[in-house]
Amino acid sequence: MSARLAKQLGSVLKAHAMMLATAESCTGGGVAQAVTRISGSSAWFDRGFVTYSNTAKEEMLGVAPETLVKHGAVSEATVREMAQGALQYSRAQVALSVSGIAGPTGGTPEKPVGTVWFAWATSDTVRTACHHLAGDRDAIRVKAVRIALQGTINLLNNITKLA
Repeated sequence: MSARLAKQLGSVLKAHAMMLATAESCTGGGVAQAVTRISGSSAWFDRGFVTYSNTAKEEMLGVAPETLVKHGAVSEATVREMAQGALQYSRAQVALSVSGIAGPTGGTPEKPVGTVWFAWATSDTVRTACHHLAGDRDAIRVKAVRIALQGTINLLNNITKLA
């Protein structure tokens, strides 16, 4: 499923003459791996940031320390800043970010295991979504990669409809 979505995303990005950057935490580079498995992806994939620690999010993507203190790494505010940072620190025109709790540890009553935040950004828009995914660590991560890819396709298709 991820391979099909990655191929579809590549086609949409090429049609828009756009490059993609990824900013990943809980998926550990899974989105970047999915897209770079596609032959020719260098034509539409610029780079991926794997920012697992809060320090990496700050240093590599410019996420504000105050955002992480106030909202936590798994939050709408953080993924929004991650996606915007991926755009700022790359040559891409579209970025996606993902941060979540894949488990089996790390969950809280407010943010249980399976809570995953996503953001998709271009220079003039940022869209976010939170999903509560079921399954073990691997299943949550696989589902998160699919959602990240599909969300990027949806964002780009919506840009086409608005144009």
